[in-house]
Amino acid sequence: MKKWQCTVCKYIHQGDAPPEKCPICGVPASKFILLADEGQAAAGEKTPASEAKKKAAAAKTAPAPEPEPKTAYDKLVRFMVKHHAHPVSVHMPNGLVPVSVVLFILAWLFGTTLFVKAGFINLVFVVLSLPLVLYSGVMEWKKKYNSGMTLIFKIKILAAATTTTACLICVVWYMIDPGVLASSKAWAFILINLIMLAGAGIAGHMGGKLVFKD
Repeated sequence: MKKWQCTVCKYIHQGDAPPEKCPICGVPASKFILLADEGQAAAGEKTPASEAKKKAAAAKTAPAPEPEPKTAYDKLVRFMVKHHAHPVSVHMPNGLVPVSVVLFILAWLFGTTLFVKAGFINLVFVVLSLPLVLYSGVMEWKKKYNSGMTLIFKIKILAAATTTTACLICVVWYMIDPGVLASSKAWAFILINLIMLAGAGIAGHMGGKLVFKD
């Protein structure tokens, strides 16, 4: 049975031909490369002619090797992608955003200023972590996923942009009006927080589909 690998998300398909589109990231069949033909390997077909055909096919389908990094910046980018800087860094906002939203909702319901301040402090840490999260995410998208623009990447990018925008709005709004949760506009502030939480959840879900291939 032949194995085909998606060059964008690394999903592996077994069959005589690659799928019409990748079930994970949605790229077309042309983005798949042939990894191996287990049927021939099991049968022991290792004649010079068959080996030559395999090498020729591999040369046609294999992606071009990535050039060695020349500058310190290129080495840093490769290090970040290789050691999963984006999945690691994204844990901070993904952990703090739900806490902030819950604290703001509790402060709104019960009028507790301590919860408001705690929620704001959490959001400040989210804002501080966002530059690394977004930068490492863009680098991983470019280097690991070949800047793929299929539906899964569009959704993930839109969700990340929504989360970032909503977070900045909440932080700036609170700095301008610390009493927002005691005002008539509190519902709008909470709504933006919920949008931020939904964006973070969707972005995390799309990232999980790429990592776990399901």
